[in-house]
Amino acid sequence: MKAFRTTAAVLALTSGLLALPAQAEVVQQNASGDPIYSVEAPKGYAMVGDLVIARPLLIGATAIGAAAFIVSLPFTALGGNVGEAAQSLVVEPGKEAFVRCLGCTSSGYKQD
Repeated sequence: MKAFRTTAAVLALTSGLLALPAQAEVVQQNASGDPIYSVEAPKGYAMVGDLVIARPLLIGATAIGAAAFIVSLPFTALGGNVGEAAQSLVVEPGKEAFVRCLGCTSSGYKQD
């Protein structure tokens, strides 16, 4: 019975998240033709969903990616792509988990 309740709770949360509207960034043109990007101001429900669901999953993905990176390190070192593997498996999920503002859809940190 406990498995049924857990499955029902996961399905309810998932369907609730799918019902939320997607956030889009508005791009306008000014007089000189340069695009003006609006500042992303997330709603409260986006912040709560990010805090409760997305951040723990991203932190888990960072930990799993770090473990996968360590396991694959001998092979990536032989292939010469250690930097790319570290970027994909550890840095990108870590940036999204720890640098992105709460409720935002993209990281504002673009320094590579």
